[in-house]
Amino acid sequence: QVQLVESGGGLVQPGGSLRLSCAAPGNIVNIYSMGWWRQAPGKQREFVAAITSGGLTNYADSVKGRFTISRDNAKNTVYLQMNSLKPEDTGVYYCNCRGKRYDYWGQGTQVTVSS
Repeated sequence: QVQLVESGGGLVQPGGSLRLSCAAPGNIVNIYSMGWWRQAPGKQREFVAAITSGGLTNYADSVKGRFTISRDNAKNTVYLQMNSLKPEDTGVYYCNCRGKRYDYWGQGTQVTVSS
């Protein structure tokens, strides 16, 4: 069972920042993309951001200009810098790691934006 190790969630006030990180095991090769999805209470899981091994990025419209995804290919690690956080950003954030023949998910890390 492949385990993605997520960290960085927590409670932050509106307008604040958090940085999430997710590390995939070193024996996973040929990763095409790594990214983040989130799920708010009572809602479906939704796409947040992703980055390919070549550095191409994609963001949900709701986070463009506020979130930045980056990746360290040597460490199989992806980061999500979240700035100007809003209460609607609250949810469980899941890391995703995809290759040609696999699609792995992390356990999720809670992000709560509240005053």
